[in-house]
Amino acid sequence: MNHHVLPPLGLVLCTGFLVPWLLVRARWAQQVPRLALTVWAAGGALFTGSAALLPAQLILPSHTGHRLSDALFTLRPPPLERLSHLTGREYVAAAVALAVLAAPLGGFGRALLRARRQRRRHAETLRLVGRYDPEIGATVLEHTRPAVYCLPGRSRRVVVSSGALHTLTPPQLAAALAHERAHISGRHHLLVAAAESFAGVFPHLPLARHGGTAVPLLLEMAADDRALRRCSRDALATALYALASGLAPREAFGAGGPSAALRMRRILTPQAAGHPVLRGLLTIAAAGLAAAPLIVACCSFPN
Repeated sequence: MNHHVLPPLGLVLCTGFLVPWLLVRARWAQQVPRLALTVWAAGGALFTGSAALLPAQLILPSHTGHRLSDALFTLRPPPLERLSHLTGREYVAAAVALAVLAAPLGGFGRALLRARRQRRRHAETLRLVGRYDPEIGATVLEHTRPAVYCLPGRSRRVVVSSGALHTLTPPQLAAALAHERAHISGRHHLLVAAAESFAGVFPHLPLARHGGTAVPLLLEMAADDRALRRCSRDALATALYALASGLAPREAFGAGGPSAALRMRRILTPQAAGHPVLRGLLTIAAAGLAAAPLIVACCSFPN
């Protein structure tokens, strides 16, 4: 048996099942959403790479698997002349690994293109029915329901309904605009597309299933934290309350929506940052240490 199967197998089980189980139960995740988003993204990347490496190690013999492990863990690609003399089994292993990698990467590309087309069509509609207000730096759309949302990407713009202009006070409007601009500057649409495509490729995997729900909420909380650098907690919380019933297109980020109540409670009851950050770092370190013995042990065995 090729013992080099164990490191990718351990990482697949750890990132695909253990990490999401820990994250959905971690109280610190909502207190430091950017750190939690980093863990989700790292888990997805590690799972994808390990899932591609696992079938390759199953196909390859032990001595070839050892060379592959050495190349990956030391980040030293094999020489070009070695690539020109691969065996048939090595070609099959490479093809299988690339096929596994292509599934989530292709899904990510398709999700980005689909969302870009939707945002472009919506932006064209806004040019026809909306008007740009230079005082607030946003497009105003005539609608009685208060709503504030943004279109990220190349069609980036913040949209404010006339109902929001009549409902929100100047500090509340500034807080809502800062929240939406945080989505744009943070390129949050990329993480949303990654989470959606990952869930589409691995629909029954806990990492994908829980991540598809957690990532959008954490992005809203991260945008809230960014907005709080420019506005008060009361202004942002009351703006969320006023915009809670507002709707936004699927391809946009809305300041209100169904998560508004949870985010209001979080904003009005802030927690000390040091304690949850320490817990988060310890969680990441523990996950890394859990995988390290497998990697070290397996790569230390003789060929």
